[in-house]
Amino acid sequence: MSHVISKAARKLRSMRLVDGRKLHSLPEQEHLKRLLSHLEIDCVFDVGANVGQYATQLRKQVGYKGRIISFEPIPEAADEVRRKSKRDSNWTVEQAALADEGGMRTFHVMAGSEFSSLSEPKTDEVGRFAAMNRPVRSILVATETLAEAYPRLKAQYGFRRPFLKMDTQGYDMSVLRGAGDIIREFAGFQSELSVRRIYEEATDFREALTYYQSLGFDLSAFVPNNAGHFPALIEIDCIMVRSDLLADALKPLPSDRGDRKEQPAEPATISGELDPADHEGLPHAALAAEATPTELNGRTTAHRGLTL
Repeated sequence: MSHVISKAARKLRSMRLVDGRKLHSLPEQEHLKRLLSHLEIDCVFDVGANVGQYATQLRKQVGYKGRIISFEPIPEAADEVRRKSKRDSNWTVEQAALADEGGMRTFHVMAGSEFSSLSEPKTDEVGRFAAMNRPVRSILVATETLAEAYPRLKAQYGFRRPFLKMDTQGYDMSVLRGAGDIIREFAGFQSELSVRRIYEEATDFREALTYYQSLGFDLSAFVPNNAGHFPALIEIDCIMVRSDLLADALKPLPSDRGDRKEQPAEPATISGELDPADHEGLPHAALAAEATPTELNGRTTAHRGLTL
């Protein structure tokens, strides 16, 4: 009996209570937590910061403590990021947009602020965002290339291992085209892939991945960037790592013999030890265990866990 109780206690300690409405964000948070530490990232370029959602996630959920530089061209949104970063000396704001050319450009502020972009909206492939992804005003904003911004910011902050996050609503490829050879200074980057395009200048996800690989980066993960629109997939984030930094992970393990593949870890389950009925009254909660994706009630979860 004591063995059973001890086993159940260990399993409970490996679990955490998660708001079921935010379950989709766990793969991104867990991957970033491991990756930023593994790559020894000391600066994150947060391009397309909006009101600081990504930077806030880095601080609160990922546990990243290094420098964050948020790029946001909408004045009101940039002010909100400044407000959030006021007591964080390692988080600064650049009120500008990164693009393929420096200068001044027309920026489309959409009904839903998070949809705002240098690109025009496109609704023929996906109509469900038409109300939010429509311009309510246009403003002139300063643009800068990554090739211009990088040396200036490196001289100012002295970082060594930067990571690039882009959420520019259809403009990520333009940001990378404006980087030139500077992109190789980044250990990795995160980009939004368009499976179905909702912006005129958005690039098909297959073309984007091919281009990213041509820059010398390989895929580390696909992670959801929203709760989804079942059963359709509209967009998803990819996390890319510079190819030379992946070399060690692809080498044969010392114990490998011949072509034998590493066996996957046995998924953890909670059957037998925990009764979901004991957790009634938590309609928006999930018990997330350290396990691989599991099929529950005929549905595969986006991340390890049990939604109640």
